[in-house]
Amino acid sequence: MTDSSTTYSEDRLIDGKVLLRQPLSGYRAAIDPVFLAAAVPAFPGDNVLDVGCGVGAAALCLAVRLEACTVAGIELQRSLVRFANENIALNNLAGRVSCMVGDLTRPPARFEQGSFSHVMANPPFFEPSAGTRPGDICKAQAKFEGDADLAGWIGFALRMVRPKGTIAVIHRADRLDRLLAEFAGRAGEIVIFPLWPDGDKPAKLVIVRARKGVATPTRLAHGLILHESDGRYTATAQAVLRRGGALQL
Repeated sequence: MTDSSTTYSEDRLIDGKVLLRQPLSGYRAAIDPVFLAAAVPAFPGDNVLDVGCGVGAAALCLAVRLEACTVAGIELQRSLVRFANENIALNNLAGRVSCMVGDLTRPPARFEQGSFSHVMANPPFFEPSAGTRPGDICKAQAKFEGDADLAGWIGFALRMVRPKGTIAVIHRADRLDRLLAEFAGRAGEIVIFPLWPDGDKPAKLVIVRARKGVATPTRLAHGLILHESDGRYTATAQAVLRRGGALQL
């Protein structure tokens, strides 16, 4: 269990189906992992790798949505892995979800190349030189790239997924060019799915999904509008956030 001296909150995702303990300071999961999990086109019996799984939010959301799949997580920060494993136990998913400490630049031996049906990832949004790093070490590691840059994250995902398997990534829209460059020549059937704040503002986040080793052309999807004009979540956003529905990319 997490050290009793660690201050944490207990939050609930997808209408309470997922109970999530996470530290009050440092990295905290928000809506990003819920949308990431919803973008994975898993089928019963598939196995999924969650790269940089944090406290396990995306892994748990996917496992709850699709009861017959298994999810393995890898996370650099030991404190977050402790939370993730506690969350797995709290949600009675120890048989189908697991999380271990690991560095994707030196991955654990148990992760064989090409052994996963799907890979999902929420890489750090910022390059090391971009802006001021937070004083909190955990938050800084979650937001800023370290030894593994974006190329390292995508390269690792491509090595881990089986041929024709999918990779789903949520990232900043202003780094879309870099993200697509990493898939060039190695994956196809790429779908770019913007998450629009509302009907007027440009998208700040995009989900990109690709299939390893296929040559189908890239497609720009309509995406999803998150908020109504009064700030409430739209019905399509609530279908994912409240009811755990899958995104149709």
